[in-house]
Amino acid sequence: MEQTRYEQIAVANEIIRQLGGNKFRVMTGAKDIFALENGVSFKLPGGGGFIKHGINYIKVWLDPSDTYTIEFWKYRKLHGQKIAEYRDIYNDQLQDVFTEETGLQTHL
Repeated sequence: MEQTRYEQIAVANEIIRQLGGNKFRVMTGAKDIFALENGVSFKLPGGGGFIKHGINYIKVWLDPSDTYTIEFWKYRKLHGQKIAEYRDIYNDQLQDVFTEETGLQTHL
């Protein structure tokens, strides 16, 4: 069953909250946050070179198993390269996986 836009936004907000909410956004510089069907995508500042592997785009979505899949991407001049993908991640593992892959802290 397809989600309404309201439901998509609610899921996206919950994922961002689980990543650390406003502290996450401030600590990582996450921007262009967009609600997807069962998930969220956002960009990270990519020009400074301070993010591990040059990652500048993240997709996180909720799977039917009530776990998450996370994709880490590097985009340069319209060419995307998937750097890593994690499946079956529980909500309390989201911050650790994000930090491990990007090198960015999600909270103080």
